[in-house]
Amino acid sequence: MKLLAAALLSTLAIAGSACADLRATGDLGVVIEREAGTIQIVNTTKQAMLSRIEGLGDLSHASVVFSRDQRYAYVFGRDGGLTKIDLLQDKIDKRIVQAGNSIGGAISQDGKVIAVSNYTPGGVKLFDAATLEALAEIPAVYGDENKLSKVVGLVDAPGQRFVCSLFDANEIWLIDAKNPRQPGVKKFKDVGKQPYDALLSPDGHYYAAGLFGEKGLALLDLWQPEQGVQHILDDYGKDDEQLPVYKMPHLEGWTMVGDWLFVPAVGRHEVLVVDKHDWSLLKRIPLAGQPVFVSARPDGRQVWVNFAFPDNQTLQVIDVKDLNVVKTLQPGKAVLHMEFSPRGEAVWLAIRDDDRVAVYDTETFAEISRLPAQKPSGIFFTDRANRIGW
Repeated sequence: MKLLAAALLSTLAIAGSACADLRATGDLGVVIEREAGTIQIVNTTKQAMLSRIEGLGDLSHASVVFSRDQRYAYVFGRDGGLTKIDLLQDKIDKRIVQAGNSIGGAISQDGKVIAVSNYTPGGVKLFDAATLEALAEIPAVYGDENKLSKVVGLVDAPGQRFVCSLFDANEIWLIDAKNPRQPGVKKFKDVGKQPYDALLSPDGHYYAAGLFGEKGLALLDLWQPEQGVQHILDDYGKDDEQLPVYKMPHLEGWTMVGDWLFVPAVGRHEVLVVDKHDWSLLKRIPLAGQPVFVSARPDGRQVWVNFAFPDNQTLQVIDVKDLNVVKTLQPGKAVLHMEFSPRGEAVWLAIRDDDRVAVYDTETFAEISRLPAQKPSGIFFTDRANRIGW
């Protein structure tokens, strides 16, 4: 009887310990520590660090996507590294180096295929999400001399597709990955000079690529791709003085709110508001510096903007109701990235030169938490697993 009681107590103790260690994946996120080649796994509700994972290589332009069950994070490193992180066991599940210079990636609609966009060699590679087995390679070949282009702006799209831009080739490619070992590619040529980044509308309808080499954006209607790529905002700023660009703007992040598209102007101190009905310029909102990220709060009421050097200590908040800046903040030195909590009550800020992450209340604009971090850059939360184009 005593042995039975002891065994029962031991079983209960083990069960209690297991319950204490349980972790909900929807509450998790990843903070990139770029110079150390490490990431932090964080709890977004408790606003706390849970663990640090080392050995991820060059994370100077790292980005992250998540498995559908939110258990795994796929980290794309600048050195071509693709690392699968187990967020529940705080460890690297698998890591490969698949190219010489990589700029980001995406995960397919069904969660089974990882796509990586590469600078060197230029192209897109597809991998099995479970094993990281190589499935296909799509070289970004263009022109009569068969040169390779840098690939940017890679996103997942409905229909088990990916969309990307070829910076050097002035092209947009629509990749059909229903058979990932033999993907199909539809190429749209002469879309504009040097497409540098892109966003997908929240419903997966439109792919918009910013153009670095000329004014305007290249717009692809994914519901009607046979209509080709449309050029919009051609006349914007054509008579304005050309200013130096200190950092390329980033279009990732849903900056399409309702009927409006919010676009960071290349090299200028303003955000452009575009009417989605006819793609006309509705308003130019003056800002404190050259915008880098222009990110909408999940409910669409606010748009938060960070800036390139020398104004990267500043953040500004645009009220979408009035299309005006309503708040200017000075969170710290070099605010590199912003990530909203899943429902938008808080925003996390990577403040690189102060070696910390700050969390702000999006209603009061008060700082509510700080977490130490080693030169943080990107912040990514697992709710991205349920969004198109993230």
